[in-house]
Amino acid sequence: MAGPTKLRRDAGVIGLLYASLGAMIGSGWLFGPLHAALEAGPWSVFSWIIGAIAVLFLAFVFAELSTMFPNSGALVHMTHVSHGDLVGKIWTWILFLAFVSVPPVEVTSVVTYANAYIPGLITPTSGILTHLGTIVSIILLAFVVALNFLAIRLVVAINSAATWWKVIIPLATIGILMAYSFHPGNMTAHAASTPISGIFTAVATAGIIFSFLGFQQAIALAGETRNPGRYIPIALIGSVIISMLIYIGLQVSFIIALKPTDIAQGWEHLQFTGMFGPLAAIAVAVGAFWWAVILYVDAFVSPMGTAFIYVTASPRIIMAAGEMGNAPKQVIKLNQNGVPWIGLVITWIVGAIFFFPFPSWQQLVSAVSLITVLSYMIGPIILLHLRRALPAAPRPFRLRAVRVVSVIAFIFSNWIIYWTGYDTVKILFSLVAVYVVLYLAWYLIKRKPLSKLGWEQAWWLLPYFIGMWLISWFGPSGKMGGIGLYGFFTGMWILVVFSLIILGLALSCGQSNEAAQRVADQIKDLGSRGIETHKGTGHAAEEPIF
Repeated sequence: MAGPTKLRRDAGVIGLLYASLGAMIGSGWLFGPLHAALEAGPWSVFSWIIGAIAVLFLAFVFAELSTMFPNSGALVHMTHVSHGDLVGKIWTWILFLAFVSVPPVEVTSVVTYANAYIPGLITPTSGILTHLGTIVSIILLAFVVALNFLAIRLVVAINSAATWWKVIIPLATIGILMAYSFHPGNMTAHAASTPISGIFTAVATAGIIFSFLGFQQAIALAGETRNPGRYIPIALIGSVIISMLIYIGLQVSFIIALKPTDIAQGWEHLQFTGMFGPLAAIAVAVGAFWWAVILYVDAFVSPMGTAFIYVTASPRIIMAAGEMGNAPKQVIKLNQNGVPWIGLVITWIVGAIFFFPFPSWQQLVSAVSLITVLSYMIGPIILLHLRRALPAAPRPFRLRAVRVVSVIAFIFSNWIIYWTGYDTVKILFSLVAVYVVLYLAWYLIKRKPLSKLGWEQAWWLLPYFIGMWLISWFGPSGKMGGIGLYGFFTGMWILVVFSLIILGLALSCGQSNEAAQRVADQIKDLGSRGIETHKGTGHAAEEPIF
C-alpha cells in the first residue's frame, strides 16, 4: 500500500496529557470505587493513594526512558537496547497483550451498563455477556478501530474532546452524590470488617492499578510529538496526579453516599440494587434520577474514549515489533494518513478473541491485570543499566536520585504482582512460559545458532519468575491463594530483599556498552527516517514474533 513512511508529529503536550488522562478515566471510575470498598472498606481511599504513588514512581522512570527513545512503541525499543533480543521478544509479547486487551474491557463496560436500557446483553445474575452481548461488543470494537484509521491529528482531537467530558462528569458526580446523600459516619463505620491487607490487595484486584495503566499512552505516542523532552514528562506526571485526585474524590463520595443499612453486615457484604452499574444505581437510590441518565451516557463515552486511545497505541507496539524484527515487516506499513493499518486489523482480531474466554467486565479486568502488571517491572532495570551503558546518550529529561527512584519503582512492581494473589501470578507466569517455550521451539526448529539467542542477557528471568512464583505460593491463604507459610506483610519484606537481589542480577546481565549503542543507533535511525525494514540486529525484519 502506497503512502507515507513516517508517523506524523502532530501530538503536542496537551494531546499527550489527554492521551494518558483519557486512558486512565475509562471504565475504572465506574466500577473501581465499588470493588475497592468491598476489599478495604473506608480504608480504600489509601488504596488509591498507594496505587498512584506506585505508578508515579514508574512514571518518573519512564519519563527519562521515553525521551531517550521518542519513537512510537518506545517500550519495545528500549528493552532491546538494554537486554538484547530474547528479553526484547518476551517483553514485546507482554506489552502487546497488555495494550490489546484493554479495549475489550472498556467495550464490555459499555455493554454492561447498556443492559439497563437494552435488556439481553448480559446475564442479570452474573454480568456475563450473552451471545447478543458478545456480537454487540465485537461490533463496538470494530467501530473504535475504524475511527483510528484517521490521521493522528484527528485521533488526538477526538480524544481531547472526549477527555474534557470524561473529566467533568466524574468531578460533577462527586459533588452530586455528596449533595443528595451525605453520611460521613460511613468513613469510620465497620472499619474492622476488612483486613488491613485489603488496602494493598485492592490496589491490584479492585481495578485501581488497572485505572492508572493509561500513563503509558504518552510513551506509546512519543514518536508523534515534536518536543518529547518537555512534553512527555509533563504528560506522564500530570496525568497521574490529576487522575489520583479524581479517583480519591470518587471513592470518598461513593462511601459517603451509601445508606448505612447497605453496610450493616460489614463492607465485604456490601449489597444494593443495581450493583452492575454501581454509581448510576446509587444516583437512582438517592433520588438523583436525572444524573443517573447522565451517568448512563458517560458509561458509553468514558470507556469508549479509553478504548479509542488504547486502539491508537496498540498498532504502534506492533509496528515497533516489526521494526525490531519481532514481527513480519508488513506490520509497519502505513496508510495515506500515516496510520499503521495492519496493526489496527490485528488489534481488532486479537481483541475480539478476548471476549470469549473472559465474557464479563470483572473477568476481563483480572485478565488485563495479569498481563500488564509485569510490563512495568523492567523499566527501572532498563533505566539503571542505560545510565551505565549509554552515559553520554542525550537525555532531554534526566531523573534525579535515579537509583532511589528506580529501586522503589522495582519493589512496588513486585509488590503489585504479589498483591494480586497466587492464582493471578500462576496464570500470568504461565502465559509468559507458553510464549518462551513456543519461541525456543521455533528457534531450534530453524536451527539458529544458540550463541545468538541472547540467553546471556536473559537468564536472570528464570530465578525471577521462579522466585516470584514461590513467594506467592508460600504466601497467605484465603483470597491470596497461597498455602499460608507466612503472613501478608512478611511476604512483602521478603520481596524487598528478593527485589534487590534480582535487580543486581538483571543489571549484571545487561548488554555491553558497544552492543547497546549499536542497537540505540539503529532505533534512532528508525525514528529519523521512518524506514520500512530494520537491519543489523542479527535478525531479518520478516522474522515472526515466535
